[in-house]
Amino acid sequence: MDSGGGCQVFFAAMVNIMKSLPSERSIIDDIRSRLPDGGAAGLVRGIGDDCAVLARAGGLLELATTDTLVEGVHFDLAWHPAHLLGRKAVAVNVSDIAAMGGIPRFALLALGLPATLAKAWLDDLLAGFIAALAEYGVVLVGGDTVRSPAGLVLSVTVLGEVAADEVLYRHGASPGDGVWVSGCLGAAAAGLELCRGGRALPAGHPWAPLGRAHLDPVAQVRLGRLLATSGMVRAMMDLSDGLATDLAHLCKESGVGAEVDAACLPLADELRQAARELGRDPLDWALAGGEDYGLLFAAPADAAEKLVRLVAEAGGPVISRVGYCTAGSGVVLVHQGRERHIAYQGYDHFTGPARP
Repeated sequence: MDSGGGCQVFFAAMVNIMKSLPSERSIIDDIRSRLPDGGAAGLVRGIGDDCAVLARAGGLLELATTDTLVEGVHFDLAWHPAHLLGRKAVAVNVSDIAAMGGIPRFALLALGLPATLAKAWLDDLLAGFIAALAEYGVVLVGGDTVRSPAGLVLSVTVLGEVAADEVLYRHGASPGDGVWVSGCLGAAAAGLELCRGGRALPAGHPWAPLGRAHLDPVAQVRLGRLLATSGMVRAMMDLSDGLATDLAHLCKESGVGAEVDAACLPLADELRQAARELGRDPLDWALAGGEDYGLLFAAPADAAEKLVRLVAEAGGPVISRVGYCTAGSGVVLVHQGRERHIAYQGYDHFTGPARP
């Protein structure tokens, strides 16, 4: 694994951008605005979706995504087991491929390793990483290793593929479409808070699923493929930064607004129990917690019954309609008869605290 060139120039440029821009979204928008119009030959979709989309021969599209996990921001070595961290590094990237309806194929791994990291710990990390790759049918084909002066860094790129007539983007939703999510919301955020608070969550503990949701998420590849080939879904992305922020992204790209019914949000019983004991509002975890890694999608209102039946018959996770798209802009939550705007209230790397 050879070191890549130009890193110092790139990071110097990023530091200059971050000095003047207050949020992660602003930084991304600024980078996007600096790119030349018209893209490049072979580029189907660049910044603005879960993956970049590149043209390939034979009616296929190449999908490419990168996610980075940083010690002290995404995980804490004091309570995140090494093998589960390796698994998570794979899952969060594969989730982006799933969000486009694709099949993951290849991966690149870049590691920034502190000098204090024990070899046995690294072995466990890599064992979890390789095992997760095998589960998703992904092959590691290269990467990079460097010394990190401040903490462990894992940056993973995953390449996948999807048929051109099956790919799903964040744009495509229309007013009146139902807004759907898969699985339950907020479990990972609750699990993070419990882990951060030193709670032991062994396998038999009633809150163990919350810890597992944070430490060992599962990318919804099968569900993504099912929805992409159903012909009933108009727009889709994964849930990584919380429903409030992710739905705002989908709405912005689709040119619509959305209204969410708090009573329809799927919240696990163990999440409600943990919220009561910790004195937390479970809606905070569900809307702004992030790292759910379920799928968020929009589909015509008249497809609801067919969608539920299709997913149930395939043995997929529960899907829930939580609201609908509107002709306006922004995201509104309806809770106990009151409305409030919730767009972009999820996690932000530059305006919020580090997760651990």
